[in-house]
Amino acid sequence: MADPIRKVILKDGTVRYRFVTDGPRRPNGSRRQITKTFDTKKQARSELSRIRHQSKTGEYVSPDKITVSEWLDKWLKTATVDVERNTVRSYTYALQSAKDYFGDLPLQRLTEEDVDDLVSWMVKKGRGGNGVGAYSVELALSRLRSALNEAVRRKLVVRNVAQFTRVPRQVRKDQARRKVERKPWTEEEVRVFLRGSQGDRLFAVLLLSLLGLRPGEVCGLKWSAVDLEVGTLRVEWTRTLVGTQIEEKETKTRAGERTLPLPAPVVAALRSFHVRQVAERLKAGEAYEDSGYVLVDKWGRPFASERLRYHAYRLMKQVGVRKVRPYDARHSALTFLATSGVPDTVLAAWAGHANAAFTKRVYVSVDPEHLRVAASAFDRLLG
Repeated sequence: MADPIRKVILKDGTVRYRFVTDGPRRPNGSRRQITKTFDTKKQARSELSRIRHQSKTGEYVSPDKITVSEWLDKWLKTATVDVERNTVRSYTYALQSAKDYFGDLPLQRLTEEDVDDLVSWMVKKGRGGNGVGAYSVELALSRLRSALNEAVRRKLVVRNVAQFTRVPRQVRKDQARRKVERKPWTEEEVRVFLRGSQGDRLFAVLLLSLLGLRPGEVCGLKWSAVDLEVGTLRVEWTRTLVGTQIEEKETKTRAGERTLPLPAPVVAALRSFHVRQVAERLKAGEAYEDSGYVLVDKWGRPFASERLRYHAYRLMKQVGVRKVRPYDARHSALTFLATSGVPDTVLAAWAGHANAAFTKRVYVSVDPEHLRVAASAFDRLLG
């Protein structure tokens, strides 16, 4: 059999070694021929052996000029079909650091060292030069791995070079420390906030947050879902800010769609707020926007969760309580229910979760005051 590697002499007298061989057939079944040229015959023979072996095993990857950034854009289009806009935004945001860092680097030249360097850059200089936390890095790596897995499946790259990259342990520790420091309000802090905010126009709405509703659920609540005679509300819709646009949609899961009984103080506050809105509607006349939402301004215009958050922050400062995220009020409420003896299944149902273990793991925070209950139990045992 003739040697497929032939000697080539260029015009300047340089000697090269070239071969032409069959690679794996294209997706449409047509023949694929591969031509390679090298400085030495040894290099040519090594490459020929590799191509033939990988063609037989199905591992061969043909050269492609697509860059990392181009591939991530292409992957995003297919990965975010039929998903919510907020999910699309999350995926896009997670991969932006990789796109910024790798730029026009060819996808096939991406290495494990490059991905390690990306992680280091994100931790130190990501997001405007201030660095990002472990969660953001993990999210970026997760999306990058998924995109590279698809590139492997399409035979654009031989392997997933992000498969074994991990976030440094110290970064994880720092993230955990910050999470501990960002603790929700205690029962006493909740009481202080309630006493200081009773005269606020949105007092009834803030009570809903302290019942454990998500900010998006509070903003998406309509009067048609509130029964003040029976004392219940139905959580059916959410209203959130996605990028620069308001998104109104049904609850994400069936567990999230739920009917909650309301404590008497909340019913009373909602009655007062409804009466106030009727007066505001009469005063505004035709300028009033009758949107049907519970959380509206004096012109009837509904809030987004961001506006609710800023209002809550101003009120916290005015009352003199520790600043926490409105979403942390949900943590406070669920912790209160859990430490008050509410059964796990009821706790999860109130939160709108299908999994009680998830509710307790993510939303219930035990502090030293709660541990006193355990100490009291030992008093009875040992006393």
